[in-house]
Amino acid sequence: MMEQKRNIQIIEWEDLDKRKFYSLGVFMTMTTRATVYPFTLIRTRLQVQKGKSLYNGTFDAFWKILKAEGVRGLYRGFMVNTLTLISGQAYITTYELVRKYVSCYSSNNTVKSLVAGGAASLVAQSITVPIDVVSQQLMVQGQGCQLTRFKLKPKLVMATSKHKVTFGQSRDVVVQIFHTDGFRGFYRGYVASLLTYIPNSAVWWPFYHLYAEQLSRLASADCPHLLLQAVAGPMAAATASTLTNPMDVVRARVQVEGRSSVMETFKQLLAEEGMWGLTKGLSARIISSTPTSVMIVIGYETLKRLSLRPELVESRHW
Repeated sequence: MMEQKRNIQIIEWEDLDKRKFYSLGVFMTMTTRATVYPFTLIRTRLQVQKGKSLYNGTFDAFWKILKAEGVRGLYRGFMVNTLTLISGQAYITTYELVRKYVSCYSSNNTVKSLVAGGAASLVAQSITVPIDVVSQQLMVQGQGCQLTRFKLKPKLVMATSKHKVTFGQSRDVVVQIFHTDGFRGFYRGYVASLLTYIPNSAVWWPFYHLYAEQLSRLASADCPHLLLQAVAGPMAAATASTLTNPMDVVRARVQVEGRSSVMETFKQLLAEEGMWGLTKGLSARIISSTPTSVMIVIGYETLKRLSLRPELVESRHW
């Protein structure tokens, strides 16, 4: 019994009440995205700027955007980005279903997490990329408007306090993308996104379970499992972010600057900015992924516990 309490038990798909799982999941996803969105915006601006033409780093960007554009500037494109709630639900459903399928062939948790994480990201990115293409164009408007190919119409310029700030309108950006690149424009950077987020997701889950298990062995028997999982999440996120950040920089440039070749973008980045260019936005990415991971882990694990089928509650030990 003590050994069972010390090990962190994983709630599988067949253990869940699906109605509770989906209704609570939408609220959790929305809360998480709203919390970390400013750092997602900052990461995008840092990744697409040339050298340090606008910002010297994450916190420099935060204060400059806040001063020049206000809090609203940190949430450019957020309303469009909320559509990724759909991809969020698709992600967790795919992850759980693929885990269940892989378990028929392997009981190894690392294998199940690796395959399921990659498959979930493939499905989610197919939904997310068009949303990202539009929201990223909105993210770099205003103070960094020279970073994007698309300029918003003068009528969209609104005065706030002492500054004139350009606020993006989703429809205007969508029309410009379609007129310039056609439907394919909404999937610009799709391959780069897959090369970024499939490895990121595939790596995050195994490291998360690995760190959680190692922490549970080091911690005392009465240490709450949820606390250990909340620590393991950011550790896994930092690991995954560091490993995949070079491709994330390439992805952002392909989507914002309208490039067509992942390899050419990668080569140009190296030629212009060297190896340092591959680390751009990494601190912002880790900073944004830390609360995201904590909230996802606490929220997701709590969500799964709340959604546990009633007849299984007594058999689980936390």
